[in-house]
Amino acid sequence: MSMTTVGVLRETAGRERRVAITPDGVTRLRRTGVRVLVETGAGRHAWFSDPDYAAAGADIGGRQQVYGESDVLLVVRPPDDVAALPAGRVLIGLLDPLGDPALAQTLAEQGVTAISLDLLPRTLSRAQPMDALTSQANVAGYKAALLAAEAYGGFFPMLVTAAGTTRPAQVLVLGAGVAGLQAIATARRLGALVTGYDVRAQARADIASTGAAVLSMDATQDGDGGYARALDEDEAATQLRALTQAVPRFDVVITTAKVPGGRSPLLVSEDALRAMRPGSVVLDLGGGNVAGSAPDTRTVTDHGVTVIGAPNLAATVPVAASTAYARNVVALISSLMPEGRLPGESSDEVLAAVLVCRDGAVVHPRLNELETR
Repeated sequence: MSMTTVGVLRETAGRERRVAITPDGVTRLRRTGVRVLVETGAGRHAWFSDPDYAAAGADIGGRQQVYGESDVLLVVRPPDDVAALPAGRVLIGLLDPLGDPALAQTLAEQGVTAISLDLLPRTLSRAQPMDALTSQANVAGYKAALLAAEAYGGFFPMLVTAAGTTRPAQVLVLGAGVAGLQAIATARRLGALVTGYDVRAQARADIASTGAAVLSMDATQDGDGGYARALDEDEAATQLRALTQAVPRFDVVITTAKVPGGRSPLLVSEDALRAMRPGSVVLDLGGGNVAGSAPDTRTVTDHGVTVIGAPNLAATVPVAASTAYARNVVALISSLMPEGRLPGESSDEVLAAVLVCRDGAVVHPRLNELETR
């Protein structure tokens, strides 16, 4: 049997600075007995040079060569030239098939086997080293607090100076998953007075464990596989009314609520934005949590509130994000492909969870449910 070649593609999505494998990841992959072929310039935006990869044992080649010679192709986000993917290849990345089911169908029709790390259930302890959503959310939550502090016109901490004392910023973090908890922890380290809120009872306990205050409201739910579920219409309306009353008390609001495969809930309404003090900052990490926010934009409302849409913050911390993501990918390959090949059947619970399409067909149950609706 010939040696398996794992190819690393340069990311094509706009503003994407991450890379799927770092030179350290190459070293780890080489130990499993595979050849690693990295596209020229793949790590440039994350400050990893081609000589760094070559020194770690990778071959360097053009994009066509990587497509042509690789058995397994690694990406962070789906490439914009998926039509170039040859049949029989395995594509591994954060492919968001629930958000873009048409991509899954396209890959299936091309005979590509696709594995999407964002389908990994957080409830499987064996899968934790492969959990790229968690690793990237950690990075994004950290950067969200820094970005909000930079945009805010005052200090985060209380400062006592000869000219007087400044009060600490009041920061509210909505959503206490991985990103939210990291944003809470980082804002607290910067000296802000932090309050957190989450609809899930367990997540509210996690907020309290950080030392932050917990915003108390009536809406509650149990988590679904470690993630929030979408609220029904009445629950969402009740939550939004309560948040519209609470939000204006804060100087900085960071929203992190996402529903996998669903629409991000609206948490900060136009009425809440109008009632906030001029100079306040609202950062939408969840994408769609804040009225009027748009991805990768910073706007100031007529009432002087800065609204930042930042759903892809992990890409702006490319060294840390790529390093964490590479470890997730190496863990997945080492676990699912110890021989350099996927097993013939998907009885493995981790493989069954992340396998999108194979042998010309979409095989993931949740995607097939979408098809039948």
